[in-house]
Amino acid sequence: MRTVRALTTVLLAGTGLLLGPAAAASLADSPSPAPTPSGSASADAAAGPTEAGTTFRTAAAFRQGQQATAEASTGDYLYWVFPADTGQRPTVTASVTLPEAAVRHGSSTWRIDVYDGLRRRQPCVYGMQSRAAAKDAASVELSCTLRTVRPWAETWDTDPLPGSYYIRLTVIGLPEDDLGQRFTARVGAVSAEQGGAYAGGGSLAAPLVPGATTENAAAADAPSAVEARAPEGGWSSGWWSDRWIWTAVGGALGALAGIAGYSLTRGSGRPSRVPPAV
Repeated sequence: MRTVRALTTVLLAGTGLLLGPAAAASLADSPSPAPTPSGSASADAAAGPTEAGTTFRTAAAFRQGQQATAEASTGDYLYWVFPADTGQRPTVTASVTLPEAAVRHGSSTWRIDVYDGLRRRQPCVYGMQSRAAAKDAASVELSCTLRTVRPWAETWDTDPLPGSYYIRLTVIGLPEDDLGQRFTARVGAVSAEQGGAYAGGGSLAAPLVPGATTENAAAADAPSAVEARAPEGGWSSGWWSDRWIWTAVGGALGALAGIAGYSLTRGSGRPSRVPPAV
């Protein structure tokens, strides 16, 4: 039994060594609550672009957590681009401040669409991607929660991959007399970290960030599309997930179960001692 206790102590210590760095890395990767903005520096950090592009090639770049704004005319297509990394489930929101009700002739319907770096439209699993606004409504709120970004996918698959994500906002239905009226839009994107439950083996050689090398590609001859700025911590390598923790715990528990089984089997196989005859 002393041998069993010693082996158990060693295994538990080894498990602690395995879980210590892993847990620390997991906590480091998990998002921490953002401090309350105070001062002009914090306000500038949270502010995004104040204009939107009109095509993929001129999309305005912003980071997750920022708020991008733009003023345009009804009927225009507005484009923004932001980065999303492996394990994130982005939620895109848009708020449209409508023209005054006195100058509008009827209701309108607004819509947001999200495209990945290959310009594949990504479906929304939650949220109101399209919404109608009554003639007297002052604003309309839209949202779209995407599927979790995967580290890689088969060539035939359409799963979201790490890289640039493009937002397109436009009105899809309104009286013809209301075309050209001015409105204001505010968009943003935040992500929830999904962890190892959505992790997969392998990773892309590079994130899907095709196109221009500058953030402001307003020139008409921009080569492809504005790329999203990389996340502040850089693009994920795709190798780490909290599955490593559960793998280490499972291995340690399996080893302990093996030792316990061996001890029980060895104990039950010993012949019982018969007291000597008097």
